[in-house]
Amino acid sequence: MNPSRHKEPASVPPEWQSVEMRRQRALAATRRRYAEDELQAAVARGAAQYVILGAGLDTFAYSNPNPHVRVFEVDRPETQAWKRAQMDAAGIAIPPSLALVPADFDHRSLAAALQDAGFQGRAISFFSWLGVALYPNAQATLATLGFIGSLPAGSGVVFDYPARGSSLDLAKDAAHGPQQETAMDALASRFAAGGGAVQHFVDSRALDRLLRSVGFQEVEDLAPAEMERRYRSDRADGLRVSPGLAHFVSARV
Repeated sequence: MNPSRHKEPASVPPEWQSVEMRRQRALAATRRRYAEDELQAAVARGAAQYVILGAGLDTFAYSNPNPHVRVFEVDRPETQAWKRAQMDAAGIAIPPSLALVPADFDHRSLAAALQDAGFQGRAISFFSWLGVALYPNAQATLATLGFIGSLPAGSGVVFDYPARGSSLDLAKDAAHGPQQETAMDALASRFAAGGGAVQHFVDSRALDRLLRSVGFQEVEDLAPAEMERRYRSDRADGLRVSPGLAHFVSARV
């Protein structure tokens, strides 16, 4: 199907056809495409494990094009139990390559939860952390990033984070920098102090420094405009991701 000719299906409820709701759906589709593109690049590097943090209703494991890649869905126990009940009711079996990992990171580390599920710490692995706010506990967030950064070379993670509209292109637009310059620095300071709430908005430059400090060697940070150029430049219907909704990051060990 030619995406430039795509139209909303008639079955879409009217309330979902507003410009803003269409843009939010475009955001969800775009970040999914970005994550799967980065996953395929990781598989080419030898990744044999894919961990979906905050998996929610993610269905990748049921259409996984890489049967040799083991998928780990990580989420809160109650969320996984509800999803499992829905799948059972629909007669959909759990694929052999999928492991469900119930976890509450406020009380247990990601590393411990994954180990119990059969995760191999010496294997190249890829993680996605999409559409999920950073943990309210800054220590847990740093521990998770540090764990991924400690994995074998070739491992990586994709995630998105909120940035204020004025900082969408912070590295290229210094005039907008002062408003956002301290947001991620404040978060990094709380990491260093071992506590505190995660900030709602993140500064791209400080995030880059933080990721490199916990073991990542390559960091790509894409603003919405850059994602538009990559995935939607050929569309003729004007559908765009709302400015300021999210940045997309791919970090490689």
